[in-house]
Amino acid sequence: MKHLPAIAGGQPIRAELLPFAKPTLDAADINAVSEVLKSGILVDGPRTEEFESAFAEYTGAKYAVAVSSGSAGLHIALRASAVGHQEEVLTSPLSFPINANCILYQQGIHTFVDVDPSTYNIDISTLRQKITMRSKAIIPVHFAGQPCDLDPIYKLAEERNLVVIEDATQALGAKYKGKKIGSMDNMTVFGFDATQNLTTGEGGMVTTNSEENYKWLKIFRNLGLVRDPDLLVSPEGPWHYEMQDLGFNYRLTEIQASLGLTQLAKVDDFLKRRKEIACLYNEAFTQLHSIILPFQMPDVESSWHHYIIRLQPDLLTADRLQIYLALRAENIAVDVNYLPIFLHPYYKWLGHPDICTLEGSLCPQAEEIYKNIISLPIYPAMTEQDINDVITAVKKVITYYSK
Repeated sequence: MKHLPAIAGGQPIRAELLPFAKPTLDAADINAVSEVLKSGILVDGPRTEEFESAFAEYTGAKYAVAVSSGSAGLHIALRASAVGHQEEVLTSPLSFPINANCILYQQGIHTFVDVDPSTYNIDISTLRQKITMRSKAIIPVHFAGQPCDLDPIYKLAEERNLVVIEDATQALGAKYKGKKIGSMDNMTVFGFDATQNLTTGEGGMVTTNSEENYKWLKIFRNLGLVRDPDLLVSPEGPWHYEMQDLGFNYRLTEIQASLGLTQLAKVDDFLKRRKEIACLYNEAFTQLHSIILPFQMPDVESSWHHYIIRLQPDLLTADRLQIYLALRAENIAVDVNYLPIFLHPYYKWLGHPDICTLEGSLCPQAEEIYKNIISLPIYPAMTEQDINDVITAVKKVITYYSK
């Protein structure tokens, strides 16, 4: 009975469910939030500016603009890039739907590019083939925290006069060829939800080295309003402000910024812990030949937002659903990240010829990968016992169902 999965009548590895993700918060975080509440300044205060400056310094960018979410960041980055009606934006289908939703907000056209079967990041050769005369921008997604191969992407963008907006919502602290993600001249978008390596509950940041982009991002974040006396069209006095473009209420609160500051001070420790857990998983699962472990390119350092195993159906007697349920029965909360965006009902219903395909597969690699992947818990708050329980459960279930 010891090696029999709980789903088949054995004893579960854990008595209580191990969460899939959990934020790492301490007294410093709580005190920082409390101090803001006591101050009475809850928005448009010094904490937000301090957080932006500290974040820019951490990533190596000249400028950083705090926003209410990573989704908001992607939206205003596209708006600052002047992406408009019927202009194409190329991106990966393996992402959360907002990656493509923000393109629709700008009345653009999303063009999904298939992914590399090893890294699960955007495939460069396919990207080149998908570019047309209407293409305006590329949004490479650093999937699960592993940076895309950026050099050929930027080279291609320069050749075809395209804007690059990096989706680094899962990649804070990750590096490409020794440089932190977010330090490039383009715009890079980060997210701070509860599962991220830095959390503000909800929130995000856009980094850039362009002063022009920086100015537009600030305008679009704050309802299109301008208060700088030097930029006003008809200044009337110290109280005066003007709406100079169509913007959005995408501001980060002082409460969130205060939490972001204390979290940012611990990001490198969080990253170190995630890498330690990933190394322990890699070492423990090496002999499980019916699964494929995460592949890492030699010139990158992942933030390990997700640790994803890929099942090999030909070597197993169970499908992904059965494996998923078996791990849950062991009280290990696993997940699946992500359903290719174009397979969501809304995107099928749009009827665009690149989306509503009647036969064949739009991005066959992405669809095949999705069918067989499972994400395991990986976050700094995990104890040694938590990690050992995940390892034991995976070995137990995969071994039982292996041919």
